[in-house]
Amino acid sequence: MSGLFVTGTDTGCGKTEISLGLMAALQARGLRVLAMKPVASGAVPGPEGPRNADALRLQAQGSTQAPYHLVNPHAFEPPIAPHLAAEAAGVAISLSGIRDAYQALGREADLVVVEGVGGWRVPLGPNLFLGDIPRALGLPVILVVGLKLGCLNHALLTVESLRANGVRLAGWVGNQVEPDMPALAGNLATLNALIEAPSLGVIPWLATPDPRTIARHLHLDRLDPETTPAWPARDSGL
Repeated sequence: MSGLFVTGTDTGCGKTEISLGLMAALQARGLRVLAMKPVASGAVPGPEGPRNADALRLQAQGSTQAPYHLVNPHAFEPPIAPHLAAEAAGVAISLSGIRDAYQALGREADLVVVEGVGGWRVPLGPNLFLGDIPRALGLPVILVVGLKLGCLNHALLTVESLRANGVRLAGWVGNQVEPDMPALAGNLATLNALIEAPSLGVIPWLATPDPRTIARHLHLDRLDPETTPAWPARDSGL
């Protein structure tokens, strides 16, 4: 069983789009891939409980139809910080429950892509942070950098926190979230120079992003082989 954990520099940096692209790229190599969003805030109530739009997209991209409660064990209706949403719902976010769901998905897939919520240091409870999830699951991290003004500070602080917490950074993806970002090339050059992990690609501004298009911009062969699982050579299926 193996997986990758996708985190981001902040909310809205494009974690879900990159996670979907990673899934498509891995599926093009012949792998059975499922996804998980352990915690999600901002969900629509339904007869079987709250459903989050990003988690539903990850579920639909899966190589098989995984049960929603495994894809998104903790879904909260208010679009607020997850620890506040959990407190309002009278729920304690559980690492053991997340681990059980991950292991169940892993039994049905070659690789599980796990997407975080918000940025890297988002609190999940009184003594629990988002970064505790990849540590509990033993997963390397891919950092999504939302390319906009302020991204250098956000990215470098996140990388420092990853390293300080003993988390393996397998690589980073630049995602252009503003169509006309000033000094884009200069910002990318700075990120490449200061982040001691491979760049896995830069996703240009896309008005209507889709997983296959994003996958074509990703370079999974750049992933650090010491921190990530082995998988088949690239397929031309994209």
